[in-house]
Amino acid sequence: MKSLWSDRPFLVVLAAVVAVALLLCVSILVPFGLSAYLANTIGQLAAFAVLALALDLIWGYLGILSLGHGLFFSIGGYAVAMYLLKHSFEVTGKVPDFLQFMGWSSFPFYWEGFGFPGYALLAAAVVTLLVSGLFGYVSFRSRVGGVYFSIMTQALVYVAMLLMFRNDTGFGGNNGMTGFTVVFGWPIGDRGVVIALAAISTLMLAATMLGCRHLLAGRFGMLMIAARDDETRLRTLGYDTLLLKLAVWCLSALIAALAGMLYVPQVGIINPRLLAPDLSLEIAVWVAVGGRGHLVGAVIGAVLVNAIKFWLSAAAPDVWPFILSGQIMLVAFVFPNGLIDLATFKLHKTLLSRGFASESAELPR
Repeated sequence: MKSLWSDRPFLVVLAAVVAVALLLCVSILVPFGLSAYLANTIGQLAAFAVLALALDLIWGYLGILSLGHGLFFSIGGYAVAMYLLKHSFEVTGKVPDFLQFMGWSSFPFYWEGFGFPGYALLAAAVVTLLVSGLFGYVSFRSRVGGVYFSIMTQALVYVAMLLMFRNDTGFGGNNGMTGFTVVFGWPIGDRGVVIALAAISTLMLAATMLGCRHLLAGRFGMLMIAARDDETRLRTLGYDTLLLKLAVWCLSALIAALAGMLYVPQVGIINPRLLAPDLSLEIAVWVAVGGRGHLVGAVIGAVLVNAIKFWLSAAAPDVWPFILSGQIMLVAFVFPNGLIDLATFKLHKTLLSRGFASESAELPR
């Protein structure tokens, strides 16, 4: 991998993300900046881009396709929702709707401590590492890979969705959790708070991009690509690919959980639909459209696909599933490396035209 300062596409996208984050920060201080609606949309897109980076790390650079990253996204989302509800209850004294629906007068015992943001962050990290570590260790030790691993991850997220649909779990059941009123003592619906949440998401996207880029540029990144291209040969050379894959898998899960923690406060609700298998499939589509194995591609794919989805969901909701299917067909049959293939195609076309022009100029008249 080329050095950071010579990677022009990465620097351009990173600069754009930082510029948007600075614009959001300025908008907090001035009344004529970005609107709360636009800032909220940008914040959601940034959270989705972080989620796409999580999948690209394990799929694009290690060759392991996960169709269950929605599980880790939801773990982070549920953890921050528990903090927001507990914190809102402590500030306002209003019992959350799902507790009233169940006829409960207090939170279950396992909600203890979620009134503190640090505890919620730690709980999300611990649960994510336990689930991803156990599942990854069993799968990789048994050398489960390819489509079988993808099916297992899809089954895992589906089982989690069925579990969270139960009302007696204490996580809101099928209605989910909503009614977040304050965050860190500030009204969560206030314009400044909405823009601040979007700015945090955008800054975290920039930090995640830099962190992944630094990881991939070193020896660890070289081992990831080697395991993707020829794992058997890497094992023959004496490298423990089990620990390598497990470490990257757990890191990818943590990044996905981070994305969930950024996303839920901005949409104001979480329910088991976030665990639906189709969301995990969509994440793979974002990365495929942008170009897997390219951090820039994952970010652009997530932003582009979801921006189109936001627009069509309001303008023509019946058309969106066909557009999504068309994107999948286009990537599968025409551009297997996503937008990266499209950029390469344009480059080849330009070079080809220049070559023909030079040949024609050399012909005798």
